[in-house]
Amino acid sequence: MTPNVATALVVLKTLALLLGGSITYHAFKAYRRTRSPALRALAIGFGVVTLGAIFGGVVDQLLPLDPNLALVVESLFTTVGFGIILYSLYVD
Repeated sequence: MTPNVATALVVLKTLALLLGGSITYHAFKAYRRTRSPALRALAIGFGVVTLGAIFGGVVDQLLPLDPNLALVVESLFTTVGFGIILYSLYVD
């Protein structure tokens, strides 16, 4: 991976952490205020998606593993997180 691509990846993963963390934080605050199970699931779902982006970047940049594994890790977390977010839309 070229240095420019690696730098762009770190910047984008940092932005994903900040934005995803902010969404997760505000959804969790709303859950604590309302005790709504849907908002709790929404916060968990966004947290899982955000963690997946970060874990994928860590696997890709810091661990001596196959770069394709980073894509699998990120995709797994994204899929599970979106499933939880979808669930949050149906919870009463």
